[in-house]
Order: sequence, then C-alpha cells, then structure tokens
Amino acid sequence: MSVQVVSAAAAAKVPEVELKDLSPSEAEPQLGLSTAAVSAMAPPAGGGDPEAPAPAAERPPAPGPGSGPAAALSPAAGKVPQASAMKRSDPHHQHQRHRDGGEALVSPDGTVTEAPRTVKKIQFADQKQEFNKRPTKIGRRSLSRSISQSSTDSYSSAASYTDSSDDETSPRDKQQKNSKGSSDFCVKNIKQAEFGRREIEIAEQEMPALMALRKRAQGEKPLAGAKIVGCTHITAQTAVLMETLGALGAQCRWAACNIYSTLNEVAAALAESGFPVFAWKGESEDDFWWCIDRCVNVEGWQPNMILDDGGDLTHWIYKKYPNMFKKIKGIVEESVTGVHRLYQLSKAGKLCVPAMNVNDSVTKQKFDNLYCCRESILDGLKRTTDMMFGGKQVVVCGYGEVGKGCCAALKAMGSIVYVTEIDPICALQACMDGFRLVKLNEVIRQVDIVITCTGNKNVVTREHLDRMKNSCIVCNMGHSNTEIDVASLRTPELTWERVRSQVDHVIWPDGKRIVLLAEGRLLNLSCSTVPTFVLSITATTQALALIELYNAPEGRYKQDVYLLPKKMDEYVASLHLPTFDAHLTELTDEQAKYLGLNKNGPFKPNYYRY
Repeated sequence: MSVQVVSAAAAAKVPEVELKDLSPSEAEPQLGLSTAAVSAMAPPAGGGDPEAPAPAAERPPAPGPGSGPAAALSPAAGKVPQASAMKRSDPHHQHQRHRDGGEALVSPDGTVTEAPRTVKKIQFADQKQEFNKRPTKIGRRSLSRSISQSSTDSYSSAASYTDSSDDETSPRDKQQKNSKGSSDFCVKNIKQAEFGRREIEIAEQEMPALMALRKRAQGEKPLAGAKIVGCTHITAQTAVLMETLGALGAQCRWAACNIYSTLNEVAAALAESGFPVFAWKGESEDDFWWCIDRCVNVEGWQPNMILDDGGDLTHWIYKKYPNMFKKIKGIVEESVTGVHRLYQLSKAGKLCVPAMNVNDSVTKQKFDNLYCCRESILDGLKRTTDMMFGGKQVVVCGYGEVGKGCCAALKAMGSIVYVTEIDPICALQACMDGFRLVKLNEVIRQVDIVITCTGNKNVVTREHLDRMKNSCIVCNMGHSNTEIDVASLRTPELTWERVRSQVDHVIWPDGKRIVLLAEGRLLNLSCSTVPTFVLSITATTQALALIELYNAPEGRYKQDVYLLPKKMDEYVASLHLPTFDAHLTELTDEQAKYLGLNKNGPFKPNYYRY
C-alpha cells in the first residue's frame, strides 16, 4: 500500500479516508473500520488553519473500551507512541522539539509549553467487511471433526465476496436459483456471480486462442449436438473454456476434480449464465462424489463426450453407469494420473470408447506442466507460509516436467535443491541441470521443504514424516493426494492445528511439528493461482481434442488411447504466437522438398521428443 501526501485543497476530494484525533487512552488499534467523513478533512468554512483539530463537538465519538477486537489490547493502550502525526502551523507559535522527543510550543513571551499530543488515525472504509468476516481464533481441532470441514474458510480473493452468515451451511442444503429461475446447479453462493464474471473477463484477456476459436465459431458450430460432461478445476480459465465450448455449440455439465481448487465466485458466475455447475471450495469426500453424480445422473440428458482431469469422472461412470458408454463418442483426459488409468483400462480390454491423451501432447506437457509449475510453486508456498527461499534446502521428488519447473524456480531463488527420481534418463537430466540426485532417506532429516511431483503413491511415508526436522514444509504438486501418506497422520497421538486456509500444523508428542499444505492435495490450484496464459494453451488443446473426437468419422479412432495429432499441437501454438508479435519463418519450396516436409506442417514426426 502506498501513502500519498495531499494538499489541503485536494484533501476534500478524498472520500474514503478519515483522520481522527484520539487521546492517549483512545489510541489503541481499532479493527472495526468506519465509513470516512469528508468534512473531517475539509478546511473550516471561514478559512484558517486547515490542519487544526476539529472542535470537540464535531469529532466522531471514540469507541467504548469494550468495543471491537481491540478491547483485548486496552491494558497496553497507554504505551502507544504519542508522536504527533501532523504538525500545527500557527503564526503565533514556534515548534521546538521537547527534551523527551515530543512537540513543544514556544509563545512570543518565551514560555515553553508541551503541545497537546494527538494521534492521527487513518481508517479505510473498504476494509471494514474484510476484518469483520474473519473468523475468531480456532484452537486445537478435534480429531473426530472432518479435516476438510475447516477448509471451507477461504482467505483467497474470493473471501471478500463471501457472505459469512451462511458459511457453515452446506450448499447441498440450500435452495438457490439464478436470475432465470433455474436451480440446476449447486454452488456456494449464487450472489457472488457478479464478482466471478469480472474474474472471467480478466482471464479472457490472457486466453487469445480460445477467443480466436469463438470468432471462428460464429460461422460454424463444430460441437453442435455435443453434450459434454466435465470434471476439472473450476477456475476463471476453465470458465473461459466452458463458455467457448458453448459458443462452439456444445451443452455442458461440470463438476470439480479437486475439493480445494474451485473458485466459488466463478462457479456462481457459470451457474448464473446457465451452466449446470456442481462445485464449491472445501467439499468433503462425500460432496465430491455427489457433485459428479449430479452432473451425470440427470433425467433427459445423456452425455456423449467426457472431459476429465484425473480420471474420477470416467471412473464413476464405469462404476455406476456403464451403459452410458454406448452413446459416448470419446474421452479427453489431461492429467498424468487420469492417463495412467486410461492405459490400465485399455490394457485390460475395458476401455470401450476412444480416448485422447492430452497430457502427453507437446502443448500440454511442455508448457502447462513446465512453465505453469515454475511460476505457481513459488506463489503457492509464499501465500501459505510467507517463507524466504534463499538458502533453504529443498527436495523435489520427481524430475518430470512438473519437477523440472519446480526445481528451476527454487534454484533461481537461491534454494539448495535435491532431486529424487526412478527414471535414469530424467535422473541424468537433473544431474546435468546442476541438481544433486539423492534418495529421500539420505536428506529427509535436513531439508526444509519436501515437494512431491511423481503421480505415484506413498512417495512420502509415515517413516519419512517421523524423521523430518521441526517445521519442515510438506506439499504436493501432483494431481492426486496419494503421494504423501496423509492418512497415517490422522492418529490419536498427533495433534492437528489449522493455521490458515489449507495450512495445518501436525504436532508430534515431543512438540515437533510439520507444516502440511492443502492436506497433501495439489498445492498451486488449492492454495494460489496459476498463470492464465499457459492455461490458455492447455484449454485450447482440450477444445481441439473434443472437436477431433466428436467429428471423427467412424473407424478413425478405435477403443484405445491416442495422442493429439501433431498438426493440432502446432495449430495451438500458432494461435498464441501473435501475443508476442512473433513471426514464423516460412520454408521455401526447395527447402520443404529437401526436408521432405509439407510447407504448412507438421514439422516434426509424432515420435519426436521436444
């Protein structure tokens, strides 16, 4: 926050700042902030000193000693520094510094008197709601209470839009309707829609390729007749994708793939726009599956396309509604975990529709996984722990694209980074990039931060957690919450303390504690935000994959897992180049013939590794 000094003439134009004169006994901090009064800063009607204190009758009454959160601070009120915040200008008096550091007034006859001491207090009216909505301090939490329950308290950008009066009410128990009278949705608070719409509009500015697809869709609707059921992170970027799919002709129903990553105000904006959305931040495990079921099991609506992130939606349909696959034309999956599940189904002969592996497409893996995580890992750690990275010892488990991004960011901030890896090729890359390859057991006692990025399970076990140093930070950058054995920490001998949203202290009997972020779930989308531009690349890839599978002639794709055609990868990249005012070089006919390529691409074979 910057503070500017304004002249007396300009002061009257500032409507949101009020200066109060407080006596020493009233100088305690007040968290309940009132609306500013313009008259307190305006010059007196008859001219004179614009900075002189207002007459006592005109001063706002001081809060009583028992009012507001500051009442607990009243014993120390007399110790508040008494320095004058603004100097009095008087032609009949001279200012001198008193011996004790206060102000002194010298009259014309030489008499020295101590100036009345006032503390000028600046109050910002727009902060009142924010402070009033914060919950009181929460003590140690009972183990019988669901760990996820307190995660509904959010101090993210959405917090200021949340109506705290109904925070404890489950969205499943509310009767909500949008302005069109529809109740086919379940979000935290439909009244947040206006704020969500603003966030979506901001995201649109950084998603040029999707906006380009919308313009091209004005003449044709390649997804006309498509009924897409989706399960992804519900963020402003996803909203731009969903509305683009709608512009392309599709009908959509959506649930969240992570209990912490939903932006409540964005979900509300989508519901207000007519999208059936079932998601809110801080869902319980039961809520999570209930929301997915509400998307799928609806009378008179049968999905024919699936867009999944993590494989949970696909798994639920296989488990509960296998007959739906008779009308489903394809699955688009964007995560390592979900793709792994699809390959398992294919190997077992249980995959009954074609599936597109978006995660391993170049425009997803080499951009979203790498560049997105390179920026968002720092954002997530800073927001949750306020830590400094310089000199910290960090171990990153896994050196795939996500691990590469995390390591590069932490190294650039001055951290000492270790890497664990099972793949000798990735391990060699880590060594060549200047990182020390270790086994987790070798460094677990000394590191300050442990980050998992493998997509595997039980990478960090209870044995590792027991051996960690006091205040070690533990977090996950993989999609699922399987990498850290969080379940082993929910035992009677360990105490859980909620520090802030998605930050827990897990305390051992001897007093040692670790800092667990997002209960082992995806750190960046649970605790911070991710760069919109790089998600534009991924979302465009998803849209093209849906178009390809939906419009493919029968027989082109069999019941197997496919990579996005290279030509489409290149098309996605080309749509984003104008943002950088970038200009591609074009092959001459002779050069194209020499390389054996089409002048318009694709320029690399499918087996090429970037």
